[in-house]
Amino acid sequence: MISLRRTAHVAALTLSILPITAVTATTEAAAESRERSQAEAAGARARYLLGRLKVARALSIRGYSRERFQTRWAHHKGRCDAREVVLARDGRRVRRNASCHPVKGLWYSPYDGRWLKSEKQVDVDHLVPLAYAWRSGAKRWSQARRRAFANDLTRPELITVSHSANIAKGGQGPQSWRPPRRAYWCRYATSWITVKHHYRLFVTRNERTALLNMLRTC
Repeated sequence: MISLRRTAHVAALTLSILPITAVTATTEAAAESRERSQAEAAGARARYLLGRLKVARALSIRGYSRERFQTRWAHHKGRCDAREVVLARDGRRVRRNASCHPVKGLWYSPYDGRWLKSEKQVDVDHLVPLAYAWRSGAKRWSQARRRAFANDLTRPELITVSHSANIAKGGQGPQSWRPPRRAYWCRYATSWITVKHHYRLFVTRNERTALLNMLRTC
């Protein structure tokens, strides 16, 4: 009798667990499907915008200096400058001092998939490098427009990444450098195109080809 009761109890538990497991699997599948759809839509939109960008040869780097874009980070919220705003936005459990500078937090670098526990290990990267933007048309901009570009918190131009990844990237475009983490290629390419389209910066033929190849991962 005890054995029968125990068997019935186990069977009842199994029946109660199965629906929950099934619901969980269905929910996860739906989330993955939604993410794929969003990535595909973003990729399609990026291809459309890329097709509207002018294709031209890169301008000369002559005359470029970082100071032509910014002598320092612009302030956006009280004492907080653009870099500090981005570090607070992209980090987890970020603690700042009275001057708004982050003194503690946890940051994820999407370029290489690293989690960083020290502010000294992270950089705020200009997705489209300033030197690259210069050669893509920013050379002809006013100082005010270049400063707005370098401190843009609206477009996906500023992103927190590891210092090592930022150094490896330097001022290169996607035809010369891509994030080591392939899973980020779609987001990287769509963000790059979004920035260039907004600021009406042109692309080179090799750059366009590289972006199209990265968009295949969307």
